[in-house]
Amino acid sequence: MKNIYRIIWTDQAILGLKRTINHLEKRWSQKELSYFSRLLDKQLEIIKESPGIYPFSNKTKGIRKSVLSKQTSIYYKVEGDTIYLLSVFDNKQNPGKLKFK
Repeated sequence: MKNIYRIIWTDQAILGLKRTINHLEKRWSQKELSYFSRLLDKQLEIIKESPGIYPFSNKTKGIRKSVLSKQTSIYYKVEGDTIYLLSVFDNKQNPGKLKFK
């Protein structure tokens, strides 16, 4: 039987996703935005089904990093059967800005 985890978005992750989408809407076509959305959905399904598949971040102990695209990474932690999405991070930013609450 497959373990399925539940995902909880933190406020920081929601804000990061909103910023990413706002940025992409200014630069990408609707087709590219749809592709990004499908890519995100697929990545979240992979995380939900196998959260240990992605490596631990060297930023903070216990936090994993999933590279969604060359522009965007997802940071998350697993506690029991719950996955907390901590950040949807624009990789072009200074990594020093990455702080988890």
